[in-house]
Amino acid sequence: MEMESQIERGNVSKQDLISDTKRGLGCCGWILVALSTLFTVLLFPIMVFVSIKIVQEYERAVIFRLGRITARKAKGPGIFFILPCTDSFVKVDMRTVSFDIPPQEVLTKDSVTISVDGVVYFRVSDPIASVANVTNADYSTRLLAQTTLRNVLGTKNLSEVLSDREGISHSMQSTLDEATDLWGIKVERVEVKDVKLPHQLQRAMAAEAEAAREARAKVIAAEGEMNASRALKEASLVIAESPSALQLRYLQTLNTIAAEKNSTIIFPIPMDVLGKFINK
Repeated sequence: MEMESQIERGNVSKQDLISDTKRGLGCCGWILVALSTLFTVLLFPIMVFVSIKIVQEYERAVIFRLGRITARKAKGPGIFFILPCTDSFVKVDMRTVSFDIPPQEVLTKDSVTISVDGVVYFRVSDPIASVANVTNADYSTRLLAQTTLRNVLGTKNLSEVLSDREGISHSMQSTLDEATDLWGIKVERVEVKDVKLPHQLQRAMAAEAEAAREARAKVIAAEGEMNASRALKEASLVIAESPSALQLRYLQTLNTIAAEKNSTIIFPIPMDVLGKFINK
């Protein structure tokens, strides 16, 4: 009874199961096994179709004899024998299984409600533990993946959920792998597929991004004006040192205006020339 309670809690190793099996058949159990063996030998041409079983390359068989596991290692792949009446077996698929985590409503650390789904890849690493320590290893792993996704995302801010998906996937994988080790399950990979935000939050984030772009554009325009004013100041200092340079600049401006085929030409007059007439 103590061993059975430990099996139910998942705290018993495979070696404990086998050693308990070897010493737990009892006298009546061995008598039944001997009778079954004798019956199989006497009616071998008929019982051969019942005793011989085959499992595929990707499968393993966990054999129970009078309700107890018989070997330290699961049988297969290929042919193996069982005793009728006393033996039964359970097939375990060893291939990698993938399943989608349904969308989960998660409240992040900064109190934002989001909908997140994902995908999990796992396989059976220990057939005996997957049969003896849990009722349905596949279904239990699926349920645990859903709760783990909510627990992990509940410790993250919204910005971390959107930018650190790889870290979240690794954290979920290590948590799931540790929890399912007693079940004989190996979690190979966990991925976060999609993060859905509320429509109001999407509009708010879009408005924030647009405002940030406009602010950067205004800063860039202001920096351009400042650089242009500095260049104009330096140019004015150069022209002030040579009055003839200003006249050359006038002529260059007239040449530019004439090249555009304008009917009106504005000819600038230096202020120092007008100043003489004003004084008079």
